[in-house]
Amino acid sequence: MSNLHHIVVVGGGAGGLELVTSLGNRLGKKRKARVTLVDASLTHVWKPLLHEVASGSLDANANEINYRAHARKHHYEFQLGRMGGLDRECKEVIIDAFHDDEGQEVVPERRISYDTLVIAVGSTANDFGTPGAQEHCLFLDSLRQARRFHNLMLNAFLRKNHEAMQGKDHALNISIIGAGATGVELAAELRLASRELPVYGMNHLQASDVSISVIEAADRILPALPGRLSSAATRELERQHVKVLAGQPVSEVRENSVVMKDGTELPSEMTIWAAGIKAPAFLSDLDGLEVNRGNQLVVEQTLQTTQDADIFAFGDCAACPQPESERPVPPRAQAAHQQADALYKTLCNRLEGKEAVPFVYNDHGSLINFSRYTTVGNLMGNLSGRSMYIEGKVARLFYLSLYRMHQVALHGMIRTGIIWLMDRISRAMHPRLKLH
Repeated sequence: MSNLHHIVVVGGGAGGLELVTSLGNRLGKKRKARVTLVDASLTHVWKPLLHEVASGSLDANANEINYRAHARKHHYEFQLGRMGGLDRECKEVIIDAFHDDEGQEVVPERRISYDTLVIAVGSTANDFGTPGAQEHCLFLDSLRQARRFHNLMLNAFLRKNHEAMQGKDHALNISIIGAGATGVELAAELRLASRELPVYGMNHLQASDVSISVIEAADRILPALPGRLSSAATRELERQHVKVLAGQPVSEVRENSVVMKDGTELPSEMTIWAAGIKAPAFLSDLDGLEVNRGNQLVVEQTLQTTQDADIFAFGDCAACPQPESERPVPPRAQAAHQQADALYKTLCNRLEGKEAVPFVYNDHGSLINFSRYTTVGNLMGNLSGRSMYIEGKVARLFYLSLYRMHQVALHGMIRTGIIWLMDRISRAMHPRLKLH
């Protein structure tokens, strides 16, 4: 195995995991290459689901993929750790020491040699240096953060329910800073939680006692999406009694309030930051690789980094040019999925001495899910270039299919069908919300 071409993929998000799965099934299984995945976590959860984990409408335990078990089944290796640096001359990835929750070193710093390196480390929340954001905001970048949010939410509901029993002021104010897809969908999930939890014993706290506000600096929510979709989303949030505050930049976050640029102070016991993303900071110091202002690795259309043809990058952490456009490929799940497919072909060609495959992004539209209430979106026509507005059950079906497509890429059609059936059984047997 030591003489085999070694492909190292750093980052086990949607794109990275799909890539190593395909490479392992084709190259690893037939001993044509050695494939290794590096990630700082032991398990994978599809990132667009994290807001559902946070609200309790999705049990992460039933939707986690253990990297080690998945690696064994799909013929790749897994290394636990966080990338800390790069030695391009020696062609080695530097992996930071891994510590347990008590701070004890489990695995020391180590180096992994590569012939081809793929960086797919995703993105983190961008607070734009807003005072108090790091100290007082909750974030949803990882499964750990989503679980922490869920526990804090349950405790907040319990506390307010007890205060209601005592006849005290028990209003709960929740603010979501940022009205992109994550912020809008989280607001709907939290509204569902506020209506469902009284069913499970918190009957002194009513949904009307929970005030949910979505704050957006732009003049409308979902500013990156078509105006019709934004208008539909605004109407749906207002129908669910979610306050929509557009054109309201945040100047400061305090312990129990959010301060707007115009001086308005909004009470907020729980504040969630969902306003923007950026690539991890360590990418700007990777042995001379080119990055842009957002710390993204600058890549060619082939997804190769501009300074090293043996290093590729894709997903949210990469700035990939688009033909006939000044903007790079947008940081979206569908883009990472498409890039993983293109890079899989490129890496297979690479072993056969063939040319890389240029990546061309195809926008298939956008879907916004309002929990169990409704779904709205637009589907792009690849031939006509026009979009078709959809909502309701049809839109919901398309939305659910996105996750199933991800599962098919990881497990195959038959296994995904079994998983779907188990999900249906689980939903019938368990509470609609995770209560712990």
